[in-house]
Amino acid sequence: MQSLKPLTLGIGCRRFASAEQIGAAVHAALFALGKPLDDVRAVATLDAKAREPGLAAFCARHGLPLLTFTREQIAALPATLTPSPAVREHLGIDGVCEPCALLAAPGGRLIAAKTVRDGVTVAIASLPRDAE
Repeated sequence: MQSLKPLTLGIGCRRFASAEQIGAAVHAALFALGKPLDDVRAVATLDAKAREPGLAAFCARHGLPLLTFTREQIAALPATLTPSPAVREHLGIDGVCEPCALLAAPGGRLIAAKTVRDGVTVAIASLPRDAE
């Protein structure tokens, strides 16, 4: 039941990252918090990444909706905790995973800042308790 799942994942990845690479990065980030994948309600990313086969396959494999946000939505957030010069150069925004995790969890807070593993970035946000 989605309403009982408090976490959202923000994911950024290199082009053609595999579902296995994404899964390994996600599981490592969740493991560091002691949280199971079953606590995740959605995955969020930049709209330009929505057609990445590995990301789509990861979401389908785990029955997770993939939410996408535009550069404008991401840029409207106050700040990215862990800005990336490479993302700024290529996409014109400071980051993908942290702002997307927060945008997918309105009123929530970041509980895991950006982690990087094998070309995949993951950040985790938690919805406010009353939204669960």
